[in-house]
Amino acid sequence: MVLEIKKRLSIWRRNQAPMTNLDLAKSYFKKIDARIKVLYIFFNEKDYSDVVRETQELVELALKGMLRYIGIEPPKLHDVSSLLIEYKDLFKPEIQLHIDKLAMISKRLRKERELSFYGDIDFIPTENYTEEDAKQCLEDAEFVHRIVQILK
Repeated sequence: MVLEIKKRLSIWRRNQAPMTNLDLAKSYFKKIDARIKVLYIFFNEKDYSDVVRETQELVELALKGMLRYIGIEPPKLHDVSSLLIEYKDLFKPEIQLHIDKLAMISKRLRKERELSFYGDIDFIPTENYTEEDAKQCLEDAEFVHRIVQILK
């Protein structure tokens, strides 16, 4: 659902000042700053499957924050790349240039979300994700983090 950008509809919380979509977006961006550091802890521990899983969550949070930033209420889905593309014109030009790459990263990681965490009868995450998989995720997370910094 599209929220009026100028109004930034307030979300009322008990005993607190009203929170806007923009406030929530900024909260997501703050969480991303912390989460990116955790990825390197997992990587240094050779916990590559958790690098994959946590990168997916970081990217999901970033994209939902980006949508909230422009006044779009994100659905409760793990991949919101289609909305990012649909509302591309609402972003600053320097972000518009990267929307397709952001969407591609989100789609790829969405496919890994459950597998990287739970595995499957024929797929044990701690044995099947490699250092190269984790390095790709770190690169993607750093890229997404840099784009989010433009909005802050």
